[in-house]
Amino acid sequence: MAETMLPKGTLSGRTAVVTGGGSGIGFGIASELARLGATVVLAGRKQERLEAAAQEIQTAGGQALAVPTDIRDPEQVDHLMNTAVEQTGRLDILVNNAAGNFIVDSDKLSVNGWNSVVNTVLNGTFYCTRAAGLKMIELGNGGRMLSVVASYAWTGGPRTVHSVAAKAGVIAMTKTLGVEWAHYGIRVNAICPGPTDTEGARPLWADPEEEKRLKAKIPVGRFGTVQEMAQAASYLLSPYADFVNGEVFVIDGGEWLGKGLTS
Repeated sequence: MAETMLPKGTLSGRTAVVTGGGSGIGFGIASELARLGATVVLAGRKQERLEAAAQEIQTAGGQALAVPTDIRDPEQVDHLMNTAVEQTGRLDILVNNAAGNFIVDSDKLSVNGWNSVVNTVLNGTFYCTRAAGLKMIELGNGGRMLSVVASYAWTGGPRTVHSVAAKAGVIAMTKTLGVEWAHYGIRVNAICPGPTDTEGARPLWADPEEEKRLKAKIPVGRFGTVQEMAQAASYLLSPYADFVNGEVFVIDGGEWLGKGLTS
């Protein structure tokens, strides 16, 4: 696969806020947006990780700043968006990547456990979307938003009822705001990554037999790469996709369509 897709300069002069931007797919998206010319504002709860990620982007020639933020707190989210505008004069792009999940039988899921995931995945995504949307409307330059969801929002996912419900809510929000905010020049879309080879995910298939089993469920026979997710995201956030709105782009090698595969 080619190392680049969109030409450098595609997003020059734009400001992009990326939640969960310190690692994994979020960092991959932020890095690609920076390569395309955007100034990226990395948000997350771990300051040291964010600052290291921002430094890595800067070393590669991009523009980045780190703003530690707990997206479960609307006041911190407002501070994040205000800082982005104060530091760069703009707010053009929002990537809702921050998430949280854990595996638990539904009959053993506590109220606190439910809230811990829903408050991050659904409420936090709304807080960020609302705060960024208000800024974009105020500035009058339009904008582009992208959320990261999961296919079990459609199919169901045993032992992840909290995350399933939250991601389904994000999809509904994506479609609703795609319609409602289009007249402001704001497009709202989502990507749905399949199993992706990230540092955080690799422990899930550390056992070679488990890796083989997981890949057997994917029709194309492999995991996705962060680069593939970042390039798909950058397309949807670029002027080349200005007629794409309220959609969910699935990037999973056909996994969610191939549930009947056994080998």
